[in-house]
Amino acid sequence: MPKSQAKTVDQYLASLPEERAEALEAVRATILKNLKKGYEEGIQYGMIGYYVPHSEYPPGYHCDPKQPLPFASLGSQKNHMGIYLTFIYGDVELETWFRKAWTDTGKKLDMGKSCVRFKKIEDVPLKVIGEAVRRVTLKKYLERYEAVLASVGKKTTKTTKKKTAKKTTTAKS
Repeated sequence: MPKSQAKTVDQYLASLPEERAEALEAVRATILKNLKKGYEEGIQYGMIGYYVPHSEYPPGYHCDPKQPLPFASLGSQKNHMGIYLTFIYGDVELETWFRKAWTDTGKKLDMGKSCVRFKKIEDVPLKVIGEAVRRVTLKKYLERYEAVLASVGKKTTKTTKKKTAKKTTTAKS
């Protein structure tokens, strides 16, 4: 499925087959009902996005600082619909809780690192999605995001120093 050219959430939903639009609208309603203060909804990366606006986090997304920091997304793909729970990625405790809460409902979980794939809304325990979203305040999300960036920076610096040291040692030999 090509990336949507929709400029608004309403346009995005209107562009979908009825069954998919209804399914994503149900997940959307659940997210909006549970989304903490500070996040915004809009179109991001050709999907319905929930993100931290630049007014709350001026640096934006480290991969593309012009973009606000992604929190979650909803999308209709060729063979499935997806709930992209960016806020779960890298949070072992939250991911563990989420996977258990989902499977405890008796529904099958088809999940990658943060993408939950589903074919119909009946496959989605909306209460679990709502609780996951509700658990992550803006402050908590930004603290974890900053910590991850800092740890990646430290690893990169150490790796660079080791490579530089090896090159220096090799050059002297």
